[in-house]
Amino acid sequence: MENIFFCSANIRSSLKEWLLKQNYSNIFILCDENTSKYCLAKLEFLYNKAFIYKIPSGEAYKNIETAQQIWSAMTAQRFDRNALLINLGGGVICDLGGFCAATYKRGIDFIQIPTTLLAQVDASIGGKVGIDFEGYKNQIGIFTHPKAIFIDTKFLQTLPERELRAGFAEIIKHCLIADKEIWNEISTLSWNEQDWDTLVEHSVRYKKIIVEKDFQEKNIRKLLNFGHTIGHALESYFLEQKTPLLHGEAVAWGMVAESFIAVQKGFIEKEDLEEIQDYIAGQFRDSKIFLSDRDVEAITQLALQDKKNQEGEIRCTLLSEIGRGIIDVPVAEYELQEALFYLNELNI
Repeated sequence: MENIFFCSANIRSSLKEWLLKQNYSNIFILCDENTSKYCLAKLEFLYNKAFIYKIPSGEAYKNIETAQQIWSAMTAQRFDRNALLINLGGGVICDLGGFCAATYKRGIDFIQIPTTLLAQVDASIGGKVGIDFEGYKNQIGIFTHPKAIFIDTKFLQTLPERELRAGFAEIIKHCLIADKEIWNEISTLSWNEQDWDTLVEHSVRYKKIIVEKDFQEKNIRKLLNFGHTIGHALESYFLEQKTPLLHGEAVAWGMVAESFIAVQKGFIEKEDLEEIQDYIAGQFRDSKIFLSDRDVEAITQLALQDKKNQEGEIRCTLLSEIGRGIIDVPVAEYELQEALFYLNELNI
């Protein structure tokens, strides 16, 4: 498992101290236009030592074309197998940069410096790296650990409200699948009233435990997929429509839809669904979606390509109660479609 450093005091000193113990031939810093503007200055001590490469921000650029550009840049700089890639950014940068590092010359070291809430509590942790392909989320990728993760919650101060709220969706997920007590605490507060330092550490600890037990997602790690079968399909569809949802927004509505399925299957009570949907809808009303028959059919087809499916069946992680999940639940196409239409009925 990777080393995780909480750098609330000073990421400069933490990273500098770590690098002094290493012996890298070259350093490549990957960022986007946002992290270049708002976050890169914290790494200014590396300006004379590192090659800085900037890409456009957004899920639309997490693809093979951008990966090729990064590989070409590393090749042009004559980076060898003893080079280090530093990913400074959110989920896209962590996923894409990790994938490029893991495949360049059969693998070079990389570290994650997540700058968004979503990346700090989820995307940077656990060794999943990859790219989207032919419209499907994370269709190409591998499991490989970064050498280290440096988490500084001060980066959250640079985020627009929409990005911060979207990251909160993954914290909600962790509570719903594993910690009813924390769910009861956070669900009494709005997203912008939360204690991010405490919640980031809570999510990181939980995900680290899960990943150490099941790195390649053969069993218990599948719990982390709650909300993601439908969430990934929603995210991919709206990206294709040029009206993208942020990952956390798509997962938030995915959790509501998959909670509806759990009620239909008799796993949780209707009152549990109402508690979950009322809170999530209240926090994510600005990203409310409405789906036509055509939308639902297209989203269903995307869900049929989900990596978690088995033997041609859609498989979901659902709730057996608030605070506990259940993995590998077969879900019929009509059940998934009913859940998508249910999202239209939410009164917010």
